[in-house]
Amino acid sequence: MRIYMQTPPVDGSPLRFYQLQIQEDLIDGWTLIRESGIQGGRSSYRETHYECREDAEHALLSLRDQQLRRGFQTTFATSMATAASATDS
Repeated sequence: MRIYMQTPPVDGSPLRFYQLQIQEDLIDGWTLIRESGIQGGRSSYRETHYECREDAEHALLSLRDQQLRRGFQTTFATSMATAASATDS
């Protein structure tokens, strides 16, 4: 699952982005990856491990909702089903 968000364009202000992604890891868990920053500039990167996919998805959706309240807009999103079918090909 992946969600990419940006702030709306405003004259004179650089675009900001916020990206959330969930990946299955090699130790029977799930990793939530958060990356945010200025488009084409500096960014920050964080990883958080979760024991089960449901917990990771809940955290991802909670973070998404926080960013929506801050004015970000979703520009790209994939679901776990979409990601799974792409790896099966």
